[in-house]
Amino acid sequence: MHTYSDGPGKCSSLLAKRISAPHDLVWSIVRRFDKPQAYKHFIRSCAVEQGSQMVVGCTRKVNVISGLPADTSTERLDILDDERRVTGFSIIGGEHRLRNYRSVTTVHGFNRNGKIWTVVLESYVVHVPEGNTEEDTRLFADTVVKLNLQKLASVTEGLARDDDNDGNNS
Repeated sequence: MHTYSDGPGKCSSLLAKRISAPHDLVWSIVRRFDKPQAYKHFIRSCAVEQGSQMVVGCTRKVNVISGLPADTSTERLDILDDERRVTGFSIIGGEHRLRNYRSVTTVHGFNRNGKIWTVVLESYVVHVPEGNTEEDTRLFADTVVKLNLQKLASVTEGLARDDDNDGNNS
C-alpha cells in the first residue's frame, strides 16, 4: 500500500500518527472523500460531482485557504476499502504546485491491556516542481500531512472523549 516508485524529479514520504481513539471512529472521518475539511487544515470548501457516490473514480473540487501556494485542487478517489481501512487519492488538476501527487492513508486499530488506540499511516509521492529541491518539496508536503494528522487526532480524540462522557452520564 505504502510503496511508490521514486525516480528522478519525484519524492515520497511516509508519516505516522498515534491517536487515542478507536479505529472505527478514526476511519469514519478519514474515509469521507466528500468532507476532507473535517480534518484537513487548509481546505476552505469541497464539492463532489453532483449526484456522485463515494466510489473509486469519483472526483472532488477543493478550494484551498488563502496564504498557500495554491487556489484549487481537483482530486480523484483511487482507493476506498472499508474492510482493510485504506483510502487514497490523486491530484489530477487545479491551481497548485503539487503535480502528480498521489496519497494513501491506512488506519490500524490496537487494543493492548485494555487500552485502545489507532495508528494512521499516510504516504505520498509527488513530482518536484521546477525551481524547487526534493528536500523543499518533501518538507512542504510533510508539513501539510503532519498538520492534517494532528487535526485528525484532535478531532477524533475529542469525539472519543464525548462518546466516553455520554456513556458515563447515562
